[in-house]
Amino acid sequence: MSVLKRGMTGEPVRLLQEKLGVKADGAFGPGTEKALKDAQGAHGIAADGIAGPDTFMALQMPELVLLRVGTRGETVKKLQAALGIEADGRFGPGTKKAVAAFQEANGLTADGMAGPATLAKVTGFAETVTEAVIERSKAPSVDAAPTVAPAAAPAVETPPSAAPASADMAAAEPAPAAQGAAAAEAAPTQAEEEPAPPTSVWAKVTGWFS
Repeated sequence: MSVLKRGMTGEPVRLLQEKLGVKADGAFGPGTEKALKDAQGAHGIAADGIAGPDTFMALQMPELVLLRVGTRGETVKKLQAALGIEADGRFGPGTKKAVAAFQEANGLTADGMAGPATLAKVTGFAETVTEAVIERSKAPSVDAAPTVAPAAAPAVETPPSAAPASADMAAAEPAPAAQGAAAAEAAPTQAEEEPAPPTSVWAKVTGWFS
């Protein structure tokens, strides 16, 4: 599932940090986690420090919403209701099949994953997911300058308790699962995870279950 939490790096993290008003270096560390928990609490969301689709929608960041197998929550339930299938808030094989059919009928790539380009055509999402949102959801140019400098020292020499010094080190040492995470936005097992579309901004994130 497309969630952001401590230990992850990439463009989605940087976009979240900009929204939260913290240093936008693209590395999800303790400062970002604290700011996220504060924002979640302010919006009535479980303050677990994990940003998933429901959090992104509450923070008015629909460009980061990517619903796929394993995703859970109110945003999934809203999609299911719009597609006319059982709205249990769990994105499983049945939801994937319905999304793929909807995409095919609307001239979209039928990958069964609902990102901004798909949601923009779904009743109930169109007003929020605009063309500008779709553009922001696309992966940045491969020529873009990195926001985090490579680590000078090997990642293996970093103490386990220390926060990652760079994107490279964060990728080498994924964060453990968060404690007390809300079930609605909990990450699936690695076996359930599907790769993000290559044109999505999520293709530029590294870390736990990316």
